[in-house]
Amino acid sequence: MRRTLVMLLAGGGGTRLNVLAKARAKPAVPFAGMYRIIDFAMSNVMNSDVNRVAVLTQYKPLSLNDHIGQGEAWDLSGRMRGAKILPPRTGEAASDWYKGTADAIRQNFDLIDQINPERILILSGDHIYFMNYNRLVNFHTESDADVTIAMMRVPWEDTNHFGIASVDDRNRITAWEEKPVEAKSNLASLGIYVFNTAYLKRMLRETGENDFGHGIIPAALREKSVFAYPYVGYWKDVGTLQAYWDASMDLIRPDSGVDLARWRVRTNLEMDSRVGDRPPTLITHDAEVKNSIVSPGCHIEGSVVRSILSPGVRVARGARVVDSIVMHDCAIEQDVLVDRAILDKEVTVGRATIIGHGEEGIPNAETPDHLHTGLTLIGKKATIPAGVKLGRNSIVDAWVRADAFPKGEIPAGSTIR
Repeated sequence: MRRTLVMLLAGGGGTRLNVLAKARAKPAVPFAGMYRIIDFAMSNVMNSDVNRVAVLTQYKPLSLNDHIGQGEAWDLSGRMRGAKILPPRTGEAASDWYKGTADAIRQNFDLIDQINPERILILSGDHIYFMNYNRLVNFHTESDADVTIAMMRVPWEDTNHFGIASVDDRNRITAWEEKPVEAKSNLASLGIYVFNTAYLKRMLRETGENDFGHGIIPAALREKSVFAYPYVGYWKDVGTLQAYWDASMDLIRPDSGVDLARWRVRTNLEMDSRVGDRPPTLITHDAEVKNSIVSPGCHIEGSVVRSILSPGVRVARGARVVDSIVMHDCAIEQDVLVDRAILDKEVTVGRATIIGHGEEGIPNAETPDHLHTGLTLIGKKATIPAGVKLGRNSIVDAWVRADAFPKGEIPAGSTIR
């Protein structure tokens, strides 16, 4: 793996995550209490003994840059090791950013030439999964491939969200459909590619294509050297609020296949959670915690059921948190109910408030494609006053103050800004 360079695409804006991505790139969104989404790809890199990683950022990269640093948290710091943050190459216009996944690689040819790897492993920073990249690269080499794509079988009803391949008995890809309406196969691309370096550079120069799925892969198929690496295991794209909530709940489902300890997932504890500076978690004698993840520094006097709590969350006496994700340093006051909700960092919920009230069948009026399954979303540092009944599929924008709320019950599907 010493001749392999990882290029980790982490520039996505994550618009379907709504206010969770308002102040950060999608790969930097907190996940599983103390982690961020990008930690899974970075940990896979570490566990596969890859030495060099280039992280390509674009949208709101500051927190991601701080989180990755020089790669020390993933044992990537050293004379022949390292993680390098690559911002977009702007031209004369400030908007001249990466035009697609392939263009992001093209704009960083100088780094590729400097390192001179034999092959390039291209990853996405917004997926939850465990993979040994050594096996992928070995498959690529043994198949004498120019391009290898990690792929898995998905339900047929989900094929319109993926690049879909048909393969022969050697797993050579014979046909490709990008997000087809009626797919001929259910073998789906995971957005994980291995390219021989010289071949990738030639394809990027000759085709002028800016995206792998729409342009580079179809062009490469004409040369009959593209193979599918069969992956079996847990993998989830957490690019939507429902998928993000589902993957979070998978953490506490014993049969889900998610196992953070076995996967050896690491994060930058010093930069983000500062776990070492927090007091131990306190759960009082009359509190209730069932089937949940409770991170260090939490103070639980109420009830927490089937939920994920990041460091520093306080749940007061009489409060109940159910089927929810509550991020760092949120304060849930007395007699509050938080039901099927996602709360970003440093949210304050006033006494006797209900988050997730009433029916779930009314989608959010402003963004019905984001919230329509009964979840409720609260943005970073929002303050919700006492006594509010906030309907399901509602959104509270980041930094909203208590005086922005109407009194009493707020209908399902509302947005508070």
